[in-house]
Amino acid sequence: MNTLNIYLLGMPSGGSWIIIAIAILLLFGGKKIPELMKGLGGGIKEFKKASKDEEKEEKLEEKK
Repeated sequence: MNTLNIYLLGMPSGGSWIIIAIAILLLFGGKKIPELMKGLGGGIKEFKKASKDEEKEEKLEEKK
């Protein structure tokens, strides 16, 4: 079996994404979703910043 096929077996299809989106909308409501996305975006931004800082520290240690 191809590794790509194994990887894609766990991926939801288009119809499944619609059902997931409706479930999230029902659980959190329309007003809460933008706040959740803002928090998620902030978390991703902070993670990227931390990983860049870690890379800079590694480069400085290599120069020593």
